[in-house]
This record gives sequence, C-alpha cells and structure tokens, in this order.
Amino acid sequence: MPSTVSTRFLIISDTHSFEFGDAEKVGGPFKHPTPKCDVLLHCGDLTQIGGLDEYEGCIRMLGQIDAELKLVIAGNHDLTLDGKWWKTSEGKMHGMSTKWANSEDHERAVEMWKGPLAREAGITYLEEGVSSYTLKNGAKFSIYTSPYQPEFCDWAFPYQRFDDRFNPEDKVDKELGFKCIAENPVPDFPNVDIMMTHGPPRDILDWTAHGNVGCHNLIRAVSRERPQLYCFGHIHEAYGAKLVEWKEDKKVIGLAAVESESDVMNAYPQESNLPVKFGKETLMVNAAIMDLKYEPTHAPWVVDLELTKAT
Repeated sequence: MPSTVSTRFLIISDTHSFEFGDAEKVGGPFKHPTPKCDVLLHCGDLTQIGGLDEYEGCIRMLGQIDAELKLVIAGNHDLTLDGKWWKTSEGKMHGMSTKWANSEDHERAVEMWKGPLAREAGITYLEEGVSSYTLKNGAKFSIYTSPYQPEFCDWAFPYQRFDDRFNPEDKVDKELGFKCIAENPVPDFPNVDIMMTHGPPRDILDWTAHGNVGCHNLIRAVSRERPQLYCFGHIHEAYGAKLVEWKEDKKVIGLAAVESESDVMNAYPQESNLPVKFGKETLMVNAAIMDLKYEPTHAPWVVDLELTKAT
C-alpha cells in the first residue's frame, strides 16, 4: 500500500466580499488569524456581483490566510468571471448599472484572478476540469473543480436542470430525460481525490425552505468517483458536513449508491480529523460562510486527509 501523509485543508465558500473584521460584528468565528493549513479551498461566490473592486478585496483577504496552496473557483454571484453569461448580459441586472458594466470586464476579471496580485497572495484560480498538485510535505492529490450550478434567477455559470455537464454520455440518466452537455465530465474512481463545485449534489446539504435544490447529476458523478472530500456551498442555509458511506457495488450510482450518511460536527478552529476510508466513504462539506441573511455567522472547516505521498 502506498505511504500517505496527513494534509490539512481549510475549506470556505460564499464569502460574498467578506473582509476580516466582519465576523466580529455578528459574533461569527471566521476571524484573523485563521489556523495554518496546507491547502485553502474556496468553493465560489467570492463577491456579491463580481465587480473588480470586490475581486481585489477578496484577493487581499485570501492573501492573509496562511496556506501553501490556495485553490479558488467562482460561483453564480461572480458575474464577470463567466464570459458566456457576461457577453449576453453585460451587467444589465442584479443591481449593476449599464454605466458600471462594459464588455471588457470579463477579461479584466480573469486577468486579475490569474495575474500578479493573485499570485502574490498564493492563489490559483481554477475553472472546470481536473488538476493535480504536489505539496512541500510530499502529498500529491488531484482535484475536480466546476463553478456551475442549475440555473437560478439568471445568475452566472448556469445550466438547465435537465442538462448533465458532469457525466459522460453512457452515465447520463436518460430515463429521467437528462441529456449530456459535458465538456469536462467527472472521471470514474479512482482518478480524483477531491471534488469542489459551487453547487451541492441532490439531497445532501442542499435543503431550502422550498425543498432540496441540489443537482441530480452531481450526486451521480460523485458516486462514480468516490473522492475522499467533496466540498461546495451555494445554499447558505444547508451549511454543514456529512460522512457518506458508499455501497460496495461501484456499478450502482446516484442516490442509490449511498449506504448511509452521518452528521459531522465542526470543531473549528480545531481540525475535524476523520479517517475517511478510501473508495468507501466521502466527506461532504457545505462550507458557506454567510448565512441566509448574508451575515458571516458560519465557521470554516479544517479537515485533515491522508493523501498519497509522491514518490
């Protein structure tokens, strides 16, 4: 069996232009300094509406977190980072004025998140697909990332409810009328250690007052891959974590593949040290920092994972 090394992750999402000092005003626990970690994961909704000033503030906030590697994706509120959405909307909604918005803002936004300011802060901005990293402690891991979620009130990074962008053609649930639009589908087990999407999977940490709103195709994708960690946000009121145990038969996918779920308590600023069983369990985390009122009352998650050591 390959040797492993314990690696610490700090997981956050839905910070919505949060600045250190905001949490103290509402008694929230997300305060500076945060616990030192190997990897910071941010699951999207960096800002309220995706303005360049908001991005700069978020980058500077993330720069204050002590982490070797900081992996960041966008969310539906980060409007200018979605080039396709921006070209058709150009900020004519969601509180933006046409004077404020212009067609070049998408390019400027991406340049900011991939440019010197972000690099100086230690940030790696990720789009949809798989990437791999080796850390100074010798740990190596692969992560699948995607900023997309089911269409909601014409925000950014949408797909229609019956579009499947996460599974290959042969794994799409065609009986329920879904169609494959995947450009970067989630691979099968055991190719990814971590998944990070903005939106949640169906029926796991996706509860709202109007019912469960997670993606049917994401639960199929994560059940195929069975990563050690799957983190997301988007649904503020569904904040929390669950340890999901999978059935032995890997041919069974979707919710039918879930053997059991157990709630996980957040020990922040201490770590939630769970011995996740490779290929048999996945720790799922909704890491939304903001609550339903957009106040930073939720704590980040600190998680230790045993990752394969690079040879």
